[in-house]
Amino acid sequence: MNEDDFRQWSRRAADWGADYRSSLRERPVRPRIEPGDIFRSIAASAPEAAEPMDTIFADFEKKILPGMTHWQHPRFFAYFPANAAPVSVVAEYLVSAMAAQCMLWQTSPAATELETRTVDWMRQALGLPQGFSGVIQDSASSATLAAVLTMRERALDWQGNRQGLAGHPQVRVYSSDQVHTSIDRAIWISGIGEENLVRIRGQGRFRAMDKAALEAAIVADRAAGMLPAGIIGSVGGTSIGGTDDIADIADVARRHGLYLHVDAAWAGSAMICPEYRHYWAGAEQADSIVFNPHKWLGAQFDCSIQFLRQPQDLVRTLAIKPEFLKTHGRDGVINYSEWSVPLGRRFRALKLWFLLRAHGLENLRAMIRAHVAWSERLAARLAGEPDFEIVSQPMLSLFSFRHRPAIDHDADEHNLRLVNAINDDGRIYLTQTRVDGRVAIRFQVGQFETTSADVDAAFSVITEIARRVV
Repeated sequence: MNEDDFRQWSRRAADWGADYRSSLRERPVRPRIEPGDIFRSIAASAPEAAEPMDTIFADFEKKILPGMTHWQHPRFFAYFPANAAPVSVVAEYLVSAMAAQCMLWQTSPAATELETRTVDWMRQALGLPQGFSGVIQDSASSATLAAVLTMRERALDWQGNRQGLAGHPQVRVYSSDQVHTSIDRAIWISGIGEENLVRIRGQGRFRAMDKAALEAAIVADRAAGMLPAGIIGSVGGTSIGGTDDIADIADVARRHGLYLHVDAAWAGSAMICPEYRHYWAGAEQADSIVFNPHKWLGAQFDCSIQFLRQPQDLVRTLAIKPEFLKTHGRDGVINYSEWSVPLGRRFRALKLWFLLRAHGLENLRAMIRAHVAWSERLAARLAGEPDFEIVSQPMLSLFSFRHRPAIDHDADEHNLRLVNAINDDGRIYLTQTRVDGRVAIRFQVGQFETTSADVDAAFSVITEIARRVV
């Protein structure tokens, strides 16, 4: 591809992207295909000779697009959003064109310094105190792994990386039963082991860890010769929005000398609205916090911010400094590869900088407030229907519900058939979960382009299809 071709196809791709976004309401949210359909449509081997871009692009539209789930669809109510505001997409064009490797200050000074500045913008927007620094990780999974590795090293007096875990007491980490599975993976990868993740059963509306039970578990483990290392708190868990009393568990962590990490991957975005900050009261006492601007705020994936009270602990855990990675003659510079598990780093700060400037915090607050209000309204409407029950009340814009079958059928099987029928219909997209062992259907509002009319349409689709599924 020469320079003229690059210019032509870049313009065509941009035009295609704008046309695609404008046509989303006409498409089913989830593709109507069977497993293997796309795989069988792709040639079994790579071509020996170059093919023309017209052919490649035509195959993209014919073979690939029909197999895509449309995450930017305004009626995407499944999982949590993975928003990509158009201004963020434009910034990613620029990042892709420059194709910089931003592992060190010297490999892209502007990328490093913009990251430092935009992360501090977000700290201020969330109402966190000045004591926090931060880094943009690829995802909350990586941020949580970095936090677990740090709490492990701190508990082992910084000997774990050098000596391994053999010969040391069993390292213990504590969380509620509402945390994301990324916590399990971090425990696996860190070598701590699944049996050493102590789950404290949640209680109350938001399934928060019981403070007394948490403390009792720590005391019992220490008496048994184990090594309590850290606590992972949840704010807005994936299943039903499980949220711990962060002030309570911060008090326990402080008295027992444990590292506290707060996972607010989804709900953290809502903290730009001061009226929602009570959900994470006490977060300012945490050692680290993660939230994902690529979920609710509109920064294209991947863009996850990890705030740190003592970044030197993270650097001590992760940094390796061979001669070829040193920046001579520049004392005091930040090399963010020392704050992350991967060495290679993308220029993630640019899309966040574009986004915050193009929308402004007040417009982002208005969007989040609207999503919360629309979700609460839909929950109230479903609660008023004779055959529906609200299983978990709204936590911000997330709630779950269940439909009661008209005749004596298994309720779990009935609700699974209902959510599958809704998704096969294509007008909206939902997901299921289990609450106290029983199937429930999740609903969350968070897509950047969603309107009140889209949420009203969801009510119509849900109730219409429920009448047909018996």
